[in-house]
Amino acid sequence: MTPAGQATGPLEGVRVVEMGQLLAGPFCGQLLGDLGADVVKIEDPAHGDPLRQWGRQLPQGVSLWWSVVGRNKRSVTLNLREPEGQELARQLIREADIVVENFRPGTMERWGLGFEDLRRDNPGLVMVRVSGFGQDGPYSQRAGYGAIGEAMGGLRYVVGDPASPPSRVGISIGDTLAALFAAIGALAALQERRSSGQGQVVDSAIYEAVLGVMESLVPEWQLTGYQRERTGAVLPNVAPSNVYPTRDGQWLLIAANQDTVFARLAKAMDAPELASDPRYATHGARGERQAELDDLIAAFTSGLDAKVLEARLEEHGVPSGKIFRPVDMFTDPQFQARESITEVQHPVLGPVSMQNVFPRLSRTGGSVRWPGPELGAHTAEVLARIGVDAPALQDLRARGVA
Repeated sequence: MTPAGQATGPLEGVRVVEMGQLLAGPFCGQLLGDLGADVVKIEDPAHGDPLRQWGRQLPQGVSLWWSVVGRNKRSVTLNLREPEGQELARQLIREADIVVENFRPGTMERWGLGFEDLRRDNPGLVMVRVSGFGQDGPYSQRAGYGAIGEAMGGLRYVVGDPASPPSRVGISIGDTLAALFAAIGALAALQERRSSGQGQVVDSAIYEAVLGVMESLVPEWQLTGYQRERTGAVLPNVAPSNVYPTRDGQWLLIAANQDTVFARLAKAMDAPELASDPRYATHGARGERQAELDDLIAAFTSGLDAKVLEARLEEHGVPSGKIFRPVDMFTDPQFQARESITEVQHPVLGPVSMQNVFPRLSRTGGSVRWPGPELGAHTAEVLARIGVDAPALQDLRARGVA
C-alpha cells in the first residue's frame, strides 16, 4: 500500500482495476475503495480522467470533485490505444478480482480486453460494465450519458414543478445509481465465485438503474392507466408532507401523513380537533384536501421562528427537519456525533472535508485513506509489480505508452 494509509474494511485484499472515466465507473470504484479494496485506476497519460477538470476548480488547479471520486485509488497511466498499453493492462487484470469499465460497449473488445479474452488468463474475474443502455439491444452503441438514462428511466418526467418542463435533480443521479447497482452486482458476483470459482459480467445500464428505483410507476400505468406527473415539493394524495415557511424566512420539512403522527401535529398546532375532523381524520381525506391542509399548516408555521418550531415539533414527536446546506452540516450535532463528514489531508490543499464512508459496518468499517491522487502518481509502484523496472518505464513514457 501507499504510505498515505493502510487499507481497512471488508474488501481489504480485493484487487480492482478501474478503467472507466467521468462518473459512473469511477463512482463504482470509489465505493469499492471506500470499503477497503485496492483500486488501481488506469488513466490516459496525456489528460487523465476528465473528472480531474470537472466541478469547482481551485486556483491551485485542483478539482474538489476529483478529490472525492478519486479517493483511495492508485493512479496508473497507460495508453490503452497502444498494443503495449493494452498488454500491460492485461497483466494487471490477470491478478485482479474485479475490473470496472464504462466505455461504450465494444471498446474493450476492440482493444483485445473483452471478457472472453480476459477470463482465459483469469477465470475468476468479475467484469463490471457500466453503460447508458447496457451491453446489448438496439441502443447499446448510442452515446449513453447519465442525463439520457435519467430521462429514459422515467425520472426526469416526474421531477420539478408542474408548471415547468421536466427538470433534473441537482446531482448526477443517473450515473451514481448505475454505479451503486454495479457495486452491488460486483459484490454478489464475488460471493457466487466462492462456490463456483468462476467470474462473470455485471452489466449495469444507467436507464435500468433509474428504472429500478421508480417505485410502482410501471404497474400503475399498466393496470390503471395512471401516469405520475410533476408535483413539485409534494406527492399527490400524501398529506401533510411538504416544506413550510417559518417567521424568520426559513423552510422546515414536516412529514405527518400517518394518522397517529397527524394527531400529534394537530396537538403541536394547538388544534387537536383537526385529528378527528372528518375532512382530515384519515389518510384518504387528507389526500383529497392536500392544498387546503398545507395552507392551514403554513399559517401555523409562519408564526414561529425555525428553531422554536423545530423544538415544538420534536416535543410532540412530529418528524421534521431543516433543508440542509453544507453550512448546516458542519455545525449539526448529528453530523458531528457520527462523523458523517471526515477530514482528509490533501498534498496541495491541506485539510479537505468530504463525506465519510457509507454504509457503516460495526466491525470492519471502511475509511478514506487519501484524496484523489495526482495523475500517474502510482505508475512506477504498480507497474513494478508486473516487472516493469525504472529504465523500462522511462522508455514507455518517452513513447507515450505510460
